[in-house]
Amino acid sequence: MRELPELDIAELLDSEEVMAAYLSEILATGDSTLIMSALGDIARAKGMSTIARETGLNRESLYKAFRPGTEPQFSTVLKVMAALKMNLQASPA
Repeated sequence: MRELPELDIAELLDSEEVMAAYLSEILATGDSTLIMSALGDIARAKGMSTIARETGLNRESLYKAFRPGTEPQFSTVLKVMAALKMNLQASPA
């Protein structure tokens, strides 16, 4: 059996619309681990150095925040969302 290359979703997130659609789908799952992973994917797609500069956090802290199993502070999530120029929205379930 041939080995397939590992898929890096960040490489497919090539526009703000695609990033927003991806995050919206993940938010709908309600799975906090998936949500943090998706935010990390989007941050990598945008450029972690750019996100670090815009949030005032260092790159290493951002990579750690999005590592599976971590639970970053909500203020960190909000800073990253602002740097990504994305909003969280609520709607009736």
